[in-house]
Amino acid sequence: MRGILMVAVIGLGGVAVLLGLGFWQVQRLAWKEGVLDDIAAHIAAEPVPLPTVPDPQLNRYLPVRARGEIGTGVIRVLASRKTVGAGYRLIVPFTTDGRRVLLDLGFLPVAQAVPVMPQGQVELIGNLHWPDEVDSFTPEPDPAKGLWFAREVSSLAAHLDSAPVLIVLRSGVDLPGVTPLPVGIEGIANDHLQYAITWFSLAAIWLAMTGFLVYRMRKVSEGRP
Repeated sequence: MRGILMVAVIGLGGVAVLLGLGFWQVQRLAWKEGVLDDIAAHIAAEPVPLPTVPDPQLNRYLPVRARGEIGTGVIRVLASRKTVGAGYRLIVPFTTDGRRVLLDLGFLPVAQAVPVMPQGQVELIGNLHWPDEVDSFTPEPDPAKGLWFAREVSSLAAHLDSAPVLIVLRSGVDLPGVTPLPVGIEGIANDHLQYAITWFSLAAIWLAMTGFLVYRMRKVSEGRP
């Protein structure tokens, strides 16, 4: 009986720990959903003029309205869309109020040619963004071909001789074949529900295994097969 009791205590203790981790992830899920709601509201807020010195932390996702000219030089950043397939994000220089920044025009399918950029002044609405898309598996860019594999703002800015500021277009520039991909919360990871399900599943498995082991030990102690 002592052995059975010990197994039961250890088993139930393990279940308690796993359940605790599951409930902690549920709490984290509620917190993350609140954060995402705040970010979504911030993204959709009334646009403001481009700050004099945009800050990557304070002004992340800031909606802005800007008037200026699209310059020469186009960088294609390899991308894909679920319903379309492979393509590129088009990044161009954009001069507004005497400053040269980066403008993400949106998605162009890989089979289509880069369209001619509009001449003269355009007025657009977009969101400031400093994407974190580079990891150890990201290939090096090919500046000679104007091809990048991630939106690394500092690298893009150096190539196009602009400030390291990226405006992701929401509206205001219409180009044939190009679909704007505005900033959204879809790309922000929120895996807490999956983590919670994993911990609760492990707790159920642990409980079942503990119950089975106790059952087998009792049968052996009673001399039953």
